[in-house]
Amino acid sequence: MARKVIPTFKSEAEEQEFWRKHDSTDYVDWSKGKIGIFPELKPSTKTISLRLPETLLAAIKSLANKKDVPYQSLMKVFLSEKVQDELSGTDEKSRRTLLRRRS
Repeated sequence: MARKVIPTFKSEAEEQEFWRKHDSTDYVDWSKGKIGIFPELKPSTKTISLRLPETLLAAIKSLANKKDVPYQSLMKVFLSEKVQDELSGTDEKSRRTLLRRRS
């Protein structure tokens, strides 16, 4: 099947608008796609200021010390896991309930 030629775009916004309206399979043979590995690519991050109760911060630092990781890294892991749980509709309480039902 002959593929259409992808046009040249003047801006990222123009390209986004184009792909919103067009099916990429008309332009790209995805069966020939390959998985790309970008070992030097770092996810973008944003510095924020966060106020925490001192007792919570102390507990996080204690846990991080036991795991031998920086406490900020541990906080990112905790936040990421909780967000994924919330987005998937499964939190720890729900998991425990499911495990009890299976037992």
